[in-house]
Amino acid sequence: MLLGMGMLDAVAARVAAGAKVEFRPTGSSMVPLVKSCQLVTVVPVDATKLDVGDINRGRVNGWRSHDRVFGICIAVDGNARPGAAGKARP
Repeated sequence: MLLGMGMLDAVAARVAAGAKVEFRPTGSSMVPLVKSCQLVTVVPVDATKLDVGDINRGRVNGWRSHDRVFGICIAVDGNARPGAAGKARP
């Protein structure tokens, strides 16, 4: 499913509720990790295991507290992201 920013709220809610979600975001806010329309797999995250750099692309684009971080991208177009699966919530 292709998603704009408005639809990402629904994805975030599903992940926050414990679901694994696959979707195709549009735009360039996650480049170079995710390019527009690539298939992204996101799972619920244990926010206490996050490290600096797990969320944004190398520049500060807004701070989030742990209670606003719901998931972590574990794969892009079927290619696993090293270390990301170990940060998933059981």
